[in-house]
Amino acid sequence: MFITDIGTDIAKAKAFLEQGELVGIPTETVYGLAGNGLNPAALSKIYSVKNRPQFNPLILHVGNKSQFSRWALSLPERCTQLMDAFSPGPITFLLEKSKDVPDLLTAGSKRVALRIPDHPLTLELLSALNFPLAAPSANPSGYVSPVSALHVKQGLNGQIPYILDGGDCKVGLESTIVSFEDGAVIVHRLGGISEQQIRDVVGEEIRFSLSHAHPEAPGQLKSHYATATPLIIKDVHQVVTSSKGERIGVISFQKDYGKLVEVCKVLSPSGDLSEAAARLFSAMRELDAMGLDKIIAEQFPEEGLGRAINDRLQRAAFRNN
Repeated sequence: MFITDIGTDIAKAKAFLEQGELVGIPTETVYGLAGNGLNPAALSKIYSVKNRPQFNPLILHVGNKSQFSRWALSLPERCTQLMDAFSPGPITFLLEKSKDVPDLLTAGSKRVALRIPDHPLTLELLSALNFPLAAPSANPSGYVSPVSALHVKQGLNGQIPYILDGGDCKVGLESTIVSFEDGAVIVHRLGGISEQQIRDVVGEEIRFSLSHAHPEAPGQLKSHYATATPLIIKDVHQVVTSSKGERIGVISFQKDYGKLVEVCKVLSPSGDLSEAAARLFSAMRELDAMGLDKIIAEQFPEEGLGRAINDRLQRAAFRNN
């Protein structure tokens, strides 16, 4: 067991990582549980601390574009186009891995998930290290992802020595994951870069491969991001009418249902899907801590980041709907 500290000391985080320990790190998407991506012992700790299935691969975080060529055998033209447009940023590239990438990181797959996080503290940390960082979300596997240092401590207190505090995450959803096949872009996880943003760069040829019992990319399990309180995606009025006497919380896009239920979290009164995405996981965590009987989530618009929000809600509600 550790005494888990929160701070902004990059040298301290670096020292722990070089010793093979794990550190919570900020990114623009969610906080990551970081360890030496080339050290099998550190990778095993990540799976153990998260209680994450070892068939669920990890993302390798690097500090700049030039490092991709060390860990991936080649960069397709469309990969380079998307890197130029969105990296550093919330996009991850699934590429044929080099021999130096441990099989434990990729869950035995011949492909590695690579990305450059867009956060100044973590980029500075990566520049100070001589190895890349494996960093899935810094929470117990299957639970709501953390978007603040406090969220990390709430989930992993005593299990890691240090959390690098970079404030609240500005995107609030995990990265979009893409691969490339016969000139097409394959989207494996919806995230912080929307389908339309990708189309604007590479054209119309996009396919989807989003959900698997045995994932080929991180974030593809059908049941994920789940609250302890049952979460359902249904019409609010319908559920409230059939749930007399129950304490209910609501996650809505713009409409305030506060007069109908115990509590309502309106993610964006102005109708901004980016703002809603950034607030989603915090709202889920806050409602989950209130001892409610159930959480109702609205269906969000199926456009832009709304698709990624719906994806997270559907996985959170998988066992309840």
